[in-house]
Amino acid sequence: MVGRVTSAHPVDEIPSPAKAFAASLQHMAVMVATPITSVLLIGRGLHLDDGQIRALLCAALLFSGVGTILQSGGRFGIGAGLPFVMLPGGAAVVLFIQIAQESGPATASGAVILTAAAGFVLVPVARRLVTRLPAVVIASMIVVIGVNLVKVAGALITAPDDQPPASAAALAAATVLATVLAHRILPAGWRRLSVLLGMVAGCLAAAALGRFHWQPGSGVVQLPRLFPFGTPHFDLLASVPLLVFGIGSMAEAAGQTVLNAKIVGRELDTPHTVGRTIRGDAVTSLLSGLFGGPTMVTSGENIGLLRLTGVRSRYVTAGTGVLLVLTAFLAPVGRLVNSLPGPVIGGTAAIAFAMIVAAGIGMFERIDLTADGTLVTATAALTAGLLPILTPNLYRAFPTDLRLLLGSGVTMAAVVGCLVHLLYTVRIPRV
Repeated sequence: MVGRVTSAHPVDEIPSPAKAFAASLQHMAVMVATPITSVLLIGRGLHLDDGQIRALLCAALLFSGVGTILQSGGRFGIGAGLPFVMLPGGAAVVLFIQIAQESGPATASGAVILTAAAGFVLVPVARRLVTRLPAVVIASMIVVIGVNLVKVAGALITAPDDQPPASAAALAAATVLATVLAHRILPAGWRRLSVLLGMVAGCLAAAALGRFHWQPGSGVVQLPRLFPFGTPHFDLLASVPLLVFGIGSMAEAAGQTVLNAKIVGRELDTPHTVGRTIRGDAVTSLLSGLFGGPTMVTSGENIGLLRLTGVRSRYVTAGTGVLLVLTAFLAPVGRLVNSLPGPVIGGTAAIAFAMIVAAGIGMFERIDLTADGTLVTATAALTAGLLPILTPNLYRAFPTDLRLLLGSGVTMAAVVGCLVHLLYTVRIPRV
């Protein structure tokens, strides 16, 4: 008797080369603005010369690609084995610049390496904690992650102007509309390319309005530099802000892992998988620090794309990693990507990131919010998580270390949500 062949889970399917390339390109188009923007911020904040900026850009793209391959592959206990991408952490970039300005860029590189080492050490603690996160807290964290990413997308639409022209909003809206129409009208096979097609339409509209400008430059190849700021200097006190961020990012990695698995329909050994996710973050951050880059984090930027396109294969995101590695060394490709108008990238990212908010709201459907404790837990977690995102200056008067902790929306949603949950589950003696 011949046994039946069990089909592979969609996460483990290997698409045709043409389909894999197109889908990988979509993921790259959505995520690539972040490493480029991060490098430009570091270069401007530290007054780096063109050669240093090109070397940092190469490193940022290279290790975004390497990290994406590690997280998608999930081999040797490093990486989740899910369709993840990795990027420089937004808050981590700001902290890197602050440390570099106050204590020197070599100290900032040392802080990145120390934070990566802490990630390895704290994996057992993180694995135990994630099993104790209530579903209502995880759902709240995911909503906060989505809102934070939508805000990042909005900044791409308006940057660099404090009062952006009406054409910026129009281009973002045209990109979103083209994406929705492509997904609604095109045959099923083409719908998976809707995000990429929407971006192409947005670029064509930008060109028609004179807002598509090719970035000038010369040269074909760019290379990273080992220790571009000299030998890393390890100053534990100066590294505290980044270490605090690193601990908070573990909570975010847990939420990202659970959400990614939910979107692709993968059953997980959650503590084990979260531990592998954190190890993947740590390895990639260590490599980034050696080449002068900031802390790297597993990102939710592609999760909305997974939901929107229906392509769930981790080999697609691994392909994205390969494209990023190739792009890292090709200076003209980097200039082309850097030429994409901010409103177009922002519009594309916004619709993908809003999917994460919708996924978090969907998780609340399976939670009994009629129970007082659950409702108050969700309310408190969302309040603590959304306030620092929607009101960035809320904790400006606080000491730096405390401000960094309170200002992390995902961390605060997790901490406050767990504390309120305990308040309602622990029996309090009556007087």
